[in-house]
Amino acid sequence: MVRILAFLWVISRSLMALDTVPSVDLNQYLGTWYEIASFPMFFQRGCVATRATYSARPDGMIDVLNECRKDSFTGPLKKARGVAKVVDPKTSSKLKVRFFLFWGDYWIIDLDDEYRYAVVSEPRKKYLWILSRTPILDESVYQGIIGRLKTQGFDLSRLQMTPQPLP
Repeated sequence: MVRILAFLWVISRSLMALDTVPSVDLNQYLGTWYEIASFPMFFQRGCVATRATYSARPDGMIDVLNECRKDSFTGPLKKARGVAKVVDPKTSSKLKVRFFLFWGDYWIIDLDDEYRYAVVSEPRKKYLWILSRTPILDESVYQGIIGRLKTQGFDLSRLQMTPQPLP
């Protein structure tokens, strides 16, 4: 009975609606973010020193440049260019990002008041990125993020730290 209840609790947490932050100042959000941890995606295999840079475009969209080093901090630089657009102009916390042909959800679900860290996911919680303005995130800040992700029903067994070189 306890196992069934635990299973139902996990399922109910994963089906919870995902909330975004109340508002995002996109001008403050622009710039470079370092990936601290993520649910690894196939296109990130072997990546270390991962970072994303967001730049405003004249048409109101956002250029996205994702970069990582392959297999080591001195490995070849791998780049992917994309574009993002705001889909919820009331909050600017829900965006769509396109790499190649497909648009994907990019929801900002946690954001520091001073834009020092951000957490990005999508409605089904299949993707997750913890980002920071610096390659290293203070452990107490990281643990606070982890606690909030648990209350939102994320399966954190999938979360992996992203190696970053020391500043």
